[in-house]
Amino acid sequence: MVLANLDSDLARILETLGPPPIWSREPGFATLLCIILEQQVSLAAAKAVFTRLCRVVVTLTPENFLTLDDAQLRGIGFSRQKILYCRGLAQAIATGQLDLTKLETMDETTIRTELKRLKGIGEWTVDIYLLMALQRPDVFPKGDLAIAIALQKLKNLATRPTPIQLEAMTQHWRPWRAVAARLLWHYYLSNPK
Repeated sequence: MVLANLDSDLARILETLGPPPIWSREPGFATLLCIILEQQVSLAAAKAVFTRLCRVVVTLTPENFLTLDDAQLRGIGFSRQKILYCRGLAQAIATGQLDLTKLETMDETTIRTELKRLKGIGEWTVDIYLLMALQRPDVFPKGDLAIAIALQKLKNLATRPTPIQLEAMTQHWRPWRAVAARLLWHYYLSNPK
């Protein structure tokens, strides 16, 4: 792996833990909604809410999601903010303001601009969608807490690196920063907190 030649710490992860899982997701509404649910909460908590939603809305389309009222969504586990964000996403897709199929063929800058127009979708959400759903090779979610903690441990840093520091620290991994992110998640998940 090219990254192992660029960074001995990444090579150590590969030697110790083997290749990371290729976490991937299907592009589309359900994935973006799930990523919104994952914002600033544990993956387990987000997964629980998403699973409950999928029990209520068997075919998770924007139109079907929009049939649920706030009380139903709160009962499923959505916060007020996430109801607002997910409704906004569903409405944008349902009205044609956002075409996720066309989005797949766009360049990264355009995708970022289009998605960030929606309330509740910021850099981290776009990064995760680009990396997991659209499989872009050089996306690095510099705002991801697990990645920051993993890099702090891996590099024996006194403090957790900021997003700006992470961006600078990872430039030499281009154009394979998405693979590096997967390695860092693999390392994070394999090490006790």
